[in-house]
Amino acid sequence: MEPGNGTQISEFLLLGFSEEPELQPLIFGFFLSMYLITVLGNLLIILAVSSDSHLHTPMYFFLSNLSLVDICFTSTTVPKMLVNIQTQSKVITYEGCITQIYFLILFAVLDVFLLTVMAYDRFVAICHPLNYMVIMNPRLCRLLVLMCWIMSVLNSLLQSLMALRLSFCEDLEIRHFICELNQMIQLACSDTFLNKVVMYFTALLLGGGPFAGIIYSYSKIVSCIHGMSSVQGKYKAFSACASHLLVVSLFYCTMLGVYLSSAATHNAHLCAIASVMYTVVTPMLNPFIYSLRNKDIKQALKAFFVKETTNRPVVLTLKTCP
Repeated sequence: MEPGNGTQISEFLLLGFSEEPELQPLIFGFFLSMYLITVLGNLLIILAVSSDSHLHTPMYFFLSNLSLVDICFTSTTVPKMLVNIQTQSKVITYEGCITQIYFLILFAVLDVFLLTVMAYDRFVAICHPLNYMVIMNPRLCRLLVLMCWIMSVLNSLLQSLMALRLSFCEDLEIRHFICELNQMIQLACSDTFLNKVVMYFTALLLGGGPFAGIIYSYSKIVSCIHGMSSVQGKYKAFSACASHLLVVSLFYCTMLGVYLSSAATHNAHLCAIASVMYTVVTPMLNPFIYSLRNKDIKQALKAFFVKETTNRPVVLTLKTCP
């Protein structure tokens, strides 16, 4: 990549949250804790769903896929930041930056698509309960997840290829803890009009379209719940949607906060803090939101660990008398 001054771009500098040396151990411990909680929590959900045959349903199939994506999403950003803090280096290679952008967009869009599919699943379960297993058959579920992956990969590939056409000058400092596409575009000294058009158009299409689908699904769900005569039935239907609705609100509100903060102000520190919410905090909270209110997940995990404990072989040693 040839920048305006004719030198070859080989690396960027990720400035992170603070350059104060005394704050680095605190930041390292904080993000390491959140990363471990995220990975462990989402792995437990995947383990619960895969180990209990009662959870082999469309809802839990999509939930386990969401947990896998959340692990990958967080692993795209946090480990590199932890390595940089530990080695006291802010460097990320040009190739590493493009790769991080690719996977960051990939898993962010996958999150959006999976949340939309889960909203449709809840709509079918509540509004068409008798035909639920017929409509949401295993073949359709696998096809929906496959389509989510294909569209996410194609979009991420497009955005990354568009980023490759950018050229840069002397300012190679990214005032962020990750290589975010918007931050990279702001650093470019070449024409970025086409990049911005593609970025905002795809954000509107792939963010706004699924969000409209979620709103439509929940409008139908509210209408169905309102038409129920049983109070217990209304409560059960609402409880089935509460966790998903909370996750959707967290994800979309934080994503919207990032775009609004970057558009309304040039405060990179504020934008970085907002990015933490959807790249780290939301994936960390998802397992708690889905498991704390879900008796099936808790029972599956309890049964798994009890089974593992009871199946553990007991080795008896015999001491020979002299």
